[in-house]
Amino acid sequence: MSRSGPLPAAFSLLLVTAAILPGPAAAQNAGFVKSPMSETKLTGDAFELYCDVVGNPTPEIQWWYAEVNRAESFKQLWDGARKRRVTINTAYGANGVSVLRIIRLTLEDSGTYECRASNDPRRNDLRQNPSITWIRAQATISVLQKPRINASEDVVIHLYGPAVTLQCNLTTSPSPLSASYWVKNGEEIPGTRKSSNTTEYKILKPRAEESGEYLCVFVFSNSPIANATIEVRATPDITGHKRSENKNEGQEALMYCKSVGFPHPEWVWRKKVNGVFEDINNSSGRFFISNKDNYTELSITNLQINEDPGEYQCNATNQVGSVSVTTILRVRSHLAPLWPFLGILAEIVILVVIIVVYEKRKRPDEVPDDDEPAGPMKTNSTNNHKDKNLRQRNTN
Repeated sequence: MSRSGPLPAAFSLLLVTAAILPGPAAAQNAGFVKSPMSETKLTGDAFELYCDVVGNPTPEIQWWYAEVNRAESFKQLWDGARKRRVTINTAYGANGVSVLRIIRLTLEDSGTYECRASNDPRRNDLRQNPSITWIRAQATISVLQKPRINASEDVVIHLYGPAVTLQCNLTTSPSPLSASYWVKNGEEIPGTRKSSNTTEYKILKPRAEESGEYLCVFVFSNSPIANATIEVRATPDITGHKRSENKNEGQEALMYCKSVGFPHPEWVWRKKVNGVFEDINNSSGRFFISNKDNYTELSITNLQINEDPGEYQCNATNQVGSVSVTTILRVRSHLAPLWPFLGILAEIVILVVIIVVYEKRKRPDEVPDDDEPAGPMKTNSTNNHKDKNLRQRNTN
């Protein structure tokens, strides 16, 4: 006798569950998603090589190095090698990612750098051929002698001071010069590009906004660009701030200051207390200060009419000098929005009172008496005229 009860149903459920639940992922050989790229650098610079690999399980990553003209003589690189100039950061997840960084380059750092990756279980077996168990990606790093540039010393400029001239002279170069130009705060200065080993830039009207980090840049035909830095410093000049801020009690006040001048200043906010500016006391936790380079903000939340009104000072100080400006904060009562309405209402009340008082104080003779007749009264003169006429007719 065959059974056809709950057993087939349970078996079907088991099959459905097995189809839905993921099984173990299939093995996948290691492969490169991103491999290192060859570069040419100058002595004293730094370089970074990236290696991104995929596979299941996640592959292991190693870095190897071979000197110039010795491509078959590789040595493994470790984090902290070459007097701690070598840094290797590796992370393993769905992919394996590794970054090799070497700083303060020397001519001896030239060579072939190799990223190796493998998820083969036999990869560390010395009896196996590494060329079979490991995949490889190579990059060639060429380090050239950095050109020598004689540049002007750093300079401090003052308002209404004399013109300033910045100079750079290229004395040695690894390859022919293509062009030279000037950069200020990361942006090329228009009209300064030319082809000369000697270049200069004039600041005709020294002002705080003319200060900054200047670079004379030299471009070569077959080697990386080279540059020299000249710092032009000046006392900060605050070019924008709120002279006053008017808010209602309970609202938020925002005051700010922005400046020009290099180096970027240190910002300090103060409040006048008993005639003296003091650093802000944030015991209430309602004061928030945000500083970024040449800009600062002071935010005060939940304004209190008895505590917060007054004069606030923002101060900018750098290595050259210091400058301050003041903002006046006024805090109005909660009833402030009702004041215009109350004023209009008061005017209406006063006008009504004036009209009522005027009506009550009118003179009595200007008011008609209800007991008096409306028309003029007849006098006895008419009757007298009638009697006189009657006597005259009798005489006749």
